[in-house]
Parts: sequence; structure tokens; C-alpha cells
Amino acid sequence: MIKAAFRLIFRLLGWKLNPNLPPEVFQNCVITAAPHTALRDAVFMIGAFSIGKIPARFAVKKESNTLVLGRILESAGGLWIDRSPREKGAERKSYIEAMQELFLSHNPTAMIIAPEGTRSLAKEWKSGFYHLAKAANVPIVLGYLDYEKKEAGAYHVIHPSDDQDADMQQIMTFYKDIKGKYPSKFILDQRYAS
Repeated sequence: MIKAAFRLIFRLLGWKLNPNLPPEVFQNCVITAAPHTALRDAVFMIGAFSIGKIPARFAVKKESNTLVLGRILESAGGLWIDRSPREKGAERKSYIEAMQELFLSHNPTAMIIAPEGTRSLAKEWKSGFYHLAKAANVPIVLGYLDYEKKEAGAYHVIHPSDDQDADMQQIMTFYKDIKGKYPSKFILDQRYAS
């Protein structure tokens, strides 16, 4: 039912899916979702993977787990991220630590992460997606939404190496020509863009 709804939304809005990668790539990976300039980006990205029969998952703060919203998010692939400490009085888990636990407890999985970390303009991307992929020893699949072409897809695979700068430069090269819903809110990570 959800897949049919996403197909209808894509058709009505004139969007197309560009399935460039074989399904086995998505068995166990981190998927970047960019640009992320509007709330609808999450719906389009989840929709694209649903239509493409790729069981992609995404993290949602456990505080959002209400009766109605919780069921909707779970049916779309949501996993609840819990940053509370393991023991009473202990320090709260970092976001990356909580994501690693979530990813490894649902292994294998394809985890969607928006590397910008916000829908506002971000001059530096969050590197958690990179560290998660490296820690879990899985590839990074570059997912995208191009509003100019009305196209959603996943195009390139990067296996994190021991040279984060070089890997991030490859990622920036891929995203440099992708247009977000609000282009003024999307720029490449200035540390790695050439």
C-alpha cells in the first residue's frame, strides 16, 4: 500500500526513479540523502527506495514514537534511536555511538542518513555517516534528489578508505551538480569542495 502511494505521488509530480545500482549493493550500506533542503526530501527519498524495492531504513528520535506517527514511521522503515545512557547517572551516548548501535543491531541494513544534518544552509556536513560506514565496514551509497531533473536515485558507491579527505572529495564531486528544492540552502562541505 505504501509503495503504491509513493508510485502515485511520483507519477503525479512528474518524478522518475533512476536505479543505477544493482539491488545487492543495498544489502548492507550507509546511504547518503542529499540535498536535504525541504521536509519533503525525506518523503521523496524513502519513496524512491520503496518503489525500487530497496528495504532502506532511517533513524528517528525515540521521542517521536507516538501511537499514530510511530506506526507510520515504522511502516516506512523508521528505526528508533535512543541516546539515553546505558546505566543510570552515566553520560548520554553520542549520536554516532547510538547510530552505530542501531545499525549493528539491525545488520544487515541499508541506513539512510542526511549528511547535512539540517534543512538549513550548512557549510560543513556532519561526518557521522562516514564514521558509521567505516566502523561497520560497509560501503557508502550516494543517494540523491535532483529537483531540476525531477529525479531520485542512488548513483555511486564509495568504500571508506584510510584517507577521509580523498573520500569526501569524491562525494563532493558527485553532489556538485545536483539541485535541491531550495538551491540557496545547499552547498558542498567547504572543507572538501574544490
